Amino acid sequence: MTVHNVRSGRFVAALLATGATAAFTAVPAAATPAAGPGFNVNDVNRHLVAFQRIADRNDGTRASGTPGYQASVDYVAGKLRRAGYEVSTPDFEYTKYRLDSVSLSVAGSSVEEVGAMEYSPATPDGGVQAPLSVTPVDDSTGCQAADYEGTDVTGTITLVKRGACTFAKKQRLAAEQGADAAIIYNNVEGELNGTLGGGDAGVIPTASVGKAVGADLVAKAGESATLNLDATFDEITTENVIAETRTGRKDNVVMAGAHLDSVDAGPGINDNGTGSAGLLETALEMGGSPDVNNAVRFAWWGAEESGLIGSTKYVNGLSFEQQLDIAMYLNFDMIGSPNAGYFTYDGDDSDGVGAGPGPYGSAQIEQDFTEAMQRQGIEVEGTDFNGRSDYGQFIAVGIPAGGLFTGAGGIKTEAQAAKWGGEAGVAYDPNYHKAGDDLGNVDRTALIRNTRALAGVVQHYGQTTEDVNGMRSRAERARLRSMAMAQPMSLASNTDSHGHSCQLPLK
Repeated sequence: MTVHNVRSGRFVAALLATGATAAFTAVPAAATPAAGPGFNVNDVNRHLVAFQRIADRNDGTRASGTPGYQASVDYVAGKLRRAGYEVSTPDFEYTKYRLDSVSLSVAGSSVEEVGAMEYSPATPDGGVQAPLSVTPVDDSTGCQAADYEGTDVTGTITLVKRGACTFAKKQRLAAEQGADAAIIYNNVEGELNGTLGGGDAGVIPTASVGKAVGADLVAKAGESATLNLDATFDEITTENVIAETRTGRKDNVVMAGAHLDSVDAGPGINDNGTGSAGLLETALEMGGSPDVNNAVRFAWWGAEESGLIGSTKYVNGLSFEQQLDIAMYLNFDMIGSPNAGYFTYDGDDSDGVGAGPGPYGSAQIEQDFTEAMQRQGIEVEGTDFNGRSDYGQFIAVGIPAGGLFTGAGGIKTEAQAAKWGGEAGVAYDPNYHKAGDDLGNVDRTALIRNTRALAGVVQHYGQTTEDVNGMRSRAERARLRSMAMAQPMSLASNTDSHGHSCQLPLK
């Protein structure tokens, strides 16, 4: 079949070269996605260069609400329009948080490596001065009032361990128990970068520290502490980018997305220039009018770094019927981490970690990504559906989801380094949410592997989503219709005891 619009000849040739032609043929439902087309890494890397230069011209950042983000929107939307897509850039308003400074001292000594939860309220002039207390650690870890029974945190700065519920809920419950401020400490190695979720979520000033620092502070319970946190809130208007193919069913849309914004601190080339670039090149290679059964809708989200705001507003702005038109959502957030791991979202909860399985169909999506990476010789691991990227609101309304991830601030294990290469005991991305997330902060081998898997799975679902949601492709419906027409007339006219036809289904 011919792929219309952009670079159709080169794309078909690449597919042939990689044995991936099944992605654009009438595949049966049982077929698995190929590893994806034979992208040259430079095709994807060119978009990263563009994002870096955009940041360089705009104070080193592409954060939502800045000229650097607007230039990124213009770059992506312009490419897609020229490729023949139906493109829109719906805007939305939100409250943007800017942290100016944060410091913590305990027993007269400064605590290093302290951060602040995004949307944390500022402390009053002079900071919050109070004794340290420790919220008891149990299965819910500060997520219900009963966790505080027998512990008085009134008038204290209380330490709360990460886990079991949102950061927003932890600080809200701590406030209800009388705490003047909270410090949330990590339950895994690596830095803790988190958000309370929105401008109205913060109740008390809330700082964040790593696992080791948290353990040191727990041992200092009862000591005098001072937390200073200076932050501002600004009302911002920004945009998402939405692009949909002109071909394919509009009532069974395959949706794939990546957040386009960076943090304020840097250009965001791995987080999330990599996901944005891989998604963009996939869209450009497909073109706006590919030969697909199901329409493919691509999204580049704004304000993800401020609490998944662009994707959440998008999903919440759809009616139930419009949500029903979306067969699945595929998410790509950080797919080129410099000390890369290879993860796919644990749709079936086979790891038994964290939030549990995704909506029905998520297990099949996980399997398809796993197989697409296996075709490239990569054994993936699962990563929890913890709601920390743009798939969060999709699964909240029952839309199956999946995606790829190469790791953020978590630490690579010895076993992972033996399996994937890289350095054990070091973060997957040592520059996560830092100014150093630039063009030098990308593993381009991981980037191209993930982009090929991304493209192969998206194109496969453009042909059929039957294994995910039971919706049959045109080819499968035609095959069943032909089978039914070939049946003897006596069979077609038979009915069962309840009066229902025994004919094979035609839809």
